[in-house]
Amino acid sequence: MTTRAAHRSLVALALSAAVAFGLTTAAATATPTPSAGRPGATAPVDGAPGIGDPYWPLDGSGGIDVSAYRISHRYAFATQRLSGRTTVELTATQDLASFSLDFLLRVSKVTVDGAAAEFTRTDGGHELRITPARPLAAGSEHRVTVTYDDRPARHAYAGERNWLASSREVVTMNEPHMAPWWFPANDHPLDKAIVDVKVRVPHGREVVSNGRLRGREVGKRSTQWHWRADEPMVPYLAFFAAGDFTIEKGRHRGLPWLVAVSERLSERDQAASMRLMRRTPHVVAGLEEDLGPYPFSVVGGITTGLGPGFALENQTRPTYPAVGGSYTSLVVHELAHQWFGDDIAVHHWSDIWLNEGFATFMEWRWAEIHGGRSGASTLRSYYGDVGPDSEFWKVSIGDPGAARIFDSAVYGRGAMTLQALRNRVGDEVFWRIIRTWIREQRGGNGSSAEFEEVAARVSGQDLGSFFTAWLRTPTRPAATAGNGLA
Repeated sequence: MTTRAAHRSLVALALSAAVAFGLTTAAATATPTPSAGRPGATAPVDGAPGIGDPYWPLDGSGGIDVSAYRISHRYAFATQRLSGRTTVELTATQDLASFSLDFLLRVSKVTVDGAAAEFTRTDGGHELRITPARPLAAGSEHRVTVTYDDRPARHAYAGERNWLASSREVVTMNEPHMAPWWFPANDHPLDKAIVDVKVRVPHGREVVSNGRLRGREVGKRSTQWHWRADEPMVPYLAFFAAGDFTIEKGRHRGLPWLVAVSERLSERDQAASMRLMRRTPHVVAGLEEDLGPYPFSVVGGITTGLGPGFALENQTRPTYPAVGGSYTSLVVHELAHQWFGDDIAVHHWSDIWLNEGFATFMEWRWAEIHGGRSGASTLRSYYGDVGPDSEFWKVSIGDPGAARIFDSAVYGRGAMTLQALRNRVGDEVFWRIIRTWIREQRGGNGSSAEFEEVAARVSGQDLGSFFTAWLRTPTRPAATAGNGLA
């Protein structure tokens, strides 16, 4: 994500239940009876209402692992009303009497494996607590279908009102939360899943989402657009945009690309935005020189006419405001996130510098190899220009707190940390660290502690004091060789 105003933190009690994510993939042909015939088994429990992230304890859900979301919607532009249903394919990871999904919209019906289930609202309406007709046994697989009809703009969570729409256009883009405004989800980066999206809109309107366009179903007055990504993703990275868009597509070095620009923009902004969007496949090719193969099967981008004030790294297809045709660094940032934030998601939100610091550093690197100043020069400039008493140095970016996860220090000091590491260990070792990190964490989640371990192992150096100075100390690091500054 590109810098924007920080989100407010959610005031909530920390959960005492620890939730395990060592998940089985074994399929169950029928739902076994929990506790029956298993020595030492306990009675089914109510799954925890959150995974237990320290910043947003109610995000995610205990006791389930989602493998797929199958979303089918109808959207009315005039009323900004969203109706439809989502089928959540999940595995129970413990014997469950009930479980919850993160969802804000008004629900009319829930079924589990085709049987009606009871449901209630808890925790201010953010948690949809579902009680199936029969308890779910650990290791069993289930299909949970939620039917709903509501105006998403009515709802707020954690101080956020994230629905972005007008009478002509809508786009579901925000971070760290977006999914609960348009589909029920296990809304935490620890649970990636396949996302399949169908949205029906009036004839003449376009819908763009993640992945590939799988087809269009044309009715008498409306068209259903069907999109699906090939690779699992974190819920907040799923999106759809609907409205009037100009779409272009092609293939570059074998990689399919598709970009879109809102026709709600002025003709001048449309032309400039399309020039920028067309840079997408070329930027990916450039990033691959440093980072290795692009991690997904398609790529693209979309410029909205709604003026969100920020860009977001939606998986395979980032979303942008209209910024002109020359702002390549913004595209570099969001496409770098396809490696750092999308393919390798954070373990907890406190690890956010692994997303934003890395994407910002890749902006520096892009400038360096395209005629701009070197990363080392950019680091020296930052360090010299930001006074020691600045608030910039008072953010411990290794754990910035929920209210500051998008603070400018997370971006800038995060990038400085990486360039300082590069200065300390040398260019060849640094890029070996980065490529090892990408290879070992591919498709999963990463924490600061894990990255620090990789850096120490690959470099053969004790980097403890280095990372303490850059990530965990709320003061300007001393200008020493050990800190990569001399």
